[in-house]
Amino acid sequence: MAFLELTPTESHTVDYEHFLLDSPSSYHAADLVAQRLEDAGFRRQDEREPWDASPGGHVMVRAGAVAAWFVPHEVPTDAGFRIVGAHTDSPAFVVKPSVESRTADGWGLIDVEVYGGMLWNSWLDRELVVAGRVIDHSGTPHLVRTGALARIPQLAVHLDRGVNPDGLRLDPQRHLHPVWTVDSPESSLMDVVAQCAGLSGAHDIASSDLVLTTAQGPGVFGENAQFIASSRQDNLSSVHAGLTAMERRAASGIPQAGDVSVFMCFDHEEVGSATRTGAAGPILESVLRRTSLALGRDEDGHGRMLALSSCVSADAAHSVHPNYSDRHDPNNHPVMGRGPIVKINANQHYATDGEGIALWKRACHDAGVATQDFVSNNSVPCGSTIGPITATRLGILTVDVGVGLLSMHSAREMSHVDDLFGLSRVLESYWRGA
Repeated sequence: MAFLELTPTESHTVDYEHFLLDSPSSYHAADLVAQRLEDAGFRRQDEREPWDASPGGHVMVRAGAVAAWFVPHEVPTDAGFRIVGAHTDSPAFVVKPSVESRTADGWGLIDVEVYGGMLWNSWLDRELVVAGRVIDHSGTPHLVRTGALARIPQLAVHLDRGVNPDGLRLDPQRHLHPVWTVDSPESSLMDVVAQCAGLSGAHDIASSDLVLTTAQGPGVFGENAQFIASSRQDNLSSVHAGLTAMERRAASGIPQAGDVSVFMCFDHEEVGSATRTGAAGPILESVLRRTSLALGRDEDGHGRMLALSSCVSADAAHSVHPNYSDRHDPNNHPVMGRGPIVKINANQHYATDGEGIALWKRACHDAGVATQDFVSNNSVPCGSTIGPITATRLGILTVDVGVGLLSMHSAREMSHVDDLFGLSRVLESYWRGA
């Protein structure tokens, strides 16, 4: 039987779907990035051990964050760091310490807190999984993912006649409780979670970091399967693009000389980044400093490396919406499928400036990938991302970019396959010195 050979874009899309499916939480995503880079020849770095900056690839995981650095045989005095930044977290429901509760009518509910700026209504009537990590009494973490376990059922239209003409109104404390059982007073959610983690029961769990995310896997649709629908594309679209670019970079061998390529995937971007694994914390700064010291640089040499460095902050961007085009600047309409987007904001919600745009365009030209601009409508202020935080902490040239999405922060976001592969190719060109 003859099989059709996939195009590079199709192969990238299939790999992306698998990556999304295997990354239901930031902890899974960080672990998967590290596993794949180890398979590509990278060496795992324990933060508690002496730092390794020998030629080749190295990777470190801290909870839901992962950092990788690829060192040439020679790092000359005029070399710096070429950094790609992304983040592993997405809006979700976080399980509260109380875990679960019962209603007077016998419903078993999971007690949750809203994490990040999600579109609440998009999470209704979707089967949800529990995922994340549990910590046993020895302090050892165990990744866990259940099957489809819970759902937030919407109130029937017969009991809310005004929902369509007047709009849906939700109270996050009263209306966003996932139901997972009924009339089972002896059941324990943490027993189910423990068994999925390979433990014998809830008594084996000392603590946990658990989220609820959608059970439905990614899927392609549209003419010639050009679109992907999935949860967590903000920002696994950038994490996967950086990972595949770094894999190709490593597969071509260790370069003789040049800059150090760094891939930094933070956690907690959706809630402000002010954690030990977030962009506002010291994790990237520590990776860069320990790498430069391991390369034999003194404090001034480290400062010189930073002055010679740059960062491409890769996070999801907004494609113009076909039904709400008036929410965009009338003269800036980036459309998904026409290339990755460089994000610009005069009030510095994005770190992009003229030098950063020139750097980004060189990489796009080298990769043969088109690019677009995003600037917000003056009446609709934009959000922000890790770019300004990274630039502020390190003082390095930073440009904010990303693939265009629709339904951003929905339980099921939408992207274009050409943009996803295009971003990966541009990041590879950037790391190669374009």
